[in-house]
Amino acid sequence: MIGTAYAMGAGGGGGAVPGGDMNFIFVMVAIFAIFYFLLIRPQQKKQKETKAMLANLAHGDTVVTAGGIHGKITAITDQVVTLEIADKVKIKVSRGHIIGVTQKATQQ
Repeated sequence: MIGTAYAMGAGGGGGAVPGGDMNFIFVMVAIFAIFYFLLIRPQQKKQKETKAMLANLAHGDTVVTAGGIHGKITAITDQVVTLEIADKVKIKVSRGHIIGVTQKATQQ
């Protein structure tokens, strides 16, 4: 005599978790939100501030470069800034390599 064969194991659940797709979507949205607020948004804000600082460079400002050189702006163009780093010692630096203004030029 042939016994009865069962296709499913004990419990017969079928393997799929109800609402599993919605849980996955919710987790992915939550992870993206965390990345946005902790990584992407602050980086965009810093880039915006740096772009504004570079646009507002003026003759006479004291700046620091990415290489750590401190100098006073004596000439400025769209791409190149000429810095005086000592008496009668001038160097040309790419505008994008200026990382900060240490002292703004005094308005007289």
